[in-house]
Amino acid sequence: MPIPVLMPALSPTMEEGTLAKWLKKEGDTVSSGDVIAEIETDKATMEVEAIDEGTLGKILVPEGTENVKVNEPIAVILEDGESADDIDLSSLGGGAQAQPEPQPTAESKAAQGATEPMAAASAGTPAPGPVGGQSAPSGDGRIKASPLAKRLAKQEGIDLAAIKGTGPHGRIVKRDIENALKEGVGAPAASAPAAMPAAGIDERLYPADSYVAVKNDGMRKTIAKRLHQSFNQEVPHFPLNIDVELTNLLNARARINAASPPKGEEGFYKLSVNDFILKASAMALKAVPQANATYTDEAILLHKHADIGVAVAIEGGLITPIVWKAETKGLLQISAEVKDMAKRAREKKLKPEEYQGGTFSVSNLGMFGIKSFASIVNQPHGAIMSVGAAEERAVVRDGQIVIRTMMTVTLTCDHRVVDGATGAEFLQKFKLFCEDPAAMLL
Repeated sequence: MPIPVLMPALSPTMEEGTLAKWLKKEGDTVSSGDVIAEIETDKATMEVEAIDEGTLGKILVPEGTENVKVNEPIAVILEDGESADDIDLSSLGGGAQAQPEPQPTAESKAAQGATEPMAAASAGTPAPGPVGGQSAPSGDGRIKASPLAKRLAKQEGIDLAAIKGTGPHGRIVKRDIENALKEGVGAPAASAPAAMPAAGIDERLYPADSYVAVKNDGMRKTIAKRLHQSFNQEVPHFPLNIDVELTNLLNARARINAASPPKGEEGFYKLSVNDFILKASAMALKAVPQANATYTDEAILLHKHADIGVAVAIEGGLITPIVWKAETKGLLQISAEVKDMAKRAREKKLKPEEYQGGTFSVSNLGMFGIKSFASIVNQPHGAIMSVGAAEERAVVRDGQIVIRTMMTVTLTCDHRVVDGATGAEFLQKFKLFCEDPAAMLL
């Protein structure tokens, strides 16, 4: 009998996702393990594998569809001897009947082999057609582009078919979209009708032609929902500030980096101040286990390891990949893991288990010159530390005014689990490990 393909749960907390792309078309033969589609969650783009073999008989959810519920049928696989006539949508359940079959339009017929341009009808602007240039089709006629490039092209109304990819095997990547925007390649036609106001916007205050509406994707919606829930509804926050002198830390960093093999040779490394901050945070959490805690209605969980989430800014939002058991790892390992995860986070290639969970968070905006700030607690963590810029300041030492490199950090605590005295004790330990890095070896 026909086998339904269900929207998978790509993480324990996933409730819905966006069916970003079909990699197989109706009539294609599929085998168990074949990648048939790409699903976008709030944080990553994941591949969907077929668990049965047969023929992809019918696609129930067209690519680009948002808010597809977990376990909703998205396609049907037919076994040998079966045809599309054997498909009974009413027997599939999960809302399959409510999903209308997509009808081809004149534009879609004309765009054979091209990816669908931005569905701009909601904003009143028709989708642009090809305007020349070279596309990067694959062997089956699909245009090859990274998920990030597709997202940028969709937001900007760029026609991918008009762009020549410079990535591996002609793949369109982020820089190609940025260059297209600068050069006007693939831009919407100048004859496009006037923009319509975005939903919920008072046109008397903001005329439709005075702004560009960037639709909230799943990541931005999730960030807004969770931070509003954390700050306004569930978590009683309070901040604690402390100044840390970095003289000894910077000297230790310089000595360690000086021992690295030359750049380009095997084993090359370059430690950052943030690597020391993460290690010092982990050691302070072990020294003050009450700060390495999570609140639940039944009990306070005191975690055995310092699993530290590192805030990474990515296109459209923020993600916190986790350095697991950070207290057991050396500076070089922490540095390598953070660089790898940050790179894959920006490419949306992290697995859910790499950014979900953890016990504590660190957010560093020092590289942007921010002196101090207070972050919102990232539930279920009990606290998050905000790191400001390292800067030279005039300070008093032994009755004399001297210049020292100082850094302000702010610990935002969930008062249900981390009291003021506990937070202060954690910051004292953190300050000790930063000002005397050798203490982390004890």
